[in-house]
Amino acid sequence: MSRLFPHPILSLSLVALWLILQQSVSTGQILLGLVIGFAAGQATRRLGLEKPYLHRPWLIPELVLVVTIDIVRSNIAVLWIILTGGTSPKTANFVRVPIQLRDRTALAFLAVIVTATPGTIWLEFDEEAGELLLHVLDVYDEAAWIDIIGNRYQGRLVEIFT
Repeated sequence: MSRLFPHPILSLSLVALWLILQQSVSTGQILLGLVIGFAAGQATRRLGLEKPYLHRPWLIPELVLVVTIDIVRSNIAVLWIILTGGTSPKTANFVRVPIQLRDRTALAFLAVIVTATPGTIWLEFDEEAGELLLHVLDVYDEAAWIDIIGNRYQGRLVEIFT
């Protein structure tokens, strides 16, 4: 069965996303969503992706809550910068964050979290040095950003995936 559906959660998620985007649960849309989900599952099988192992999956809702709160805060901060014309003394800058994560799935989740947060962009990850390079729109304290990425996100991801 895993040969036919190598990544069932991905496939089912794509079917659900397809139906949401189409705003219809007609038979045709369900069948088309299933074809898309099946094809995506087969494509990812050929990529040779590892199946993630969740050591503590019950911590995922906590991570989602923390990330959601941070995204809302960041939206408000970016809105404030736009409304005030960026008149505050805070400046955009690059921040290097030491990272202990090596699990590719956990790193992918961290990349999504950082990129989904307005005002931050994941630029590169140097695996040898164990450093993540971010561009942050409003660097008020570089140490605070290192703490946010290291403790709020990386710490929880380590608990979930290792």
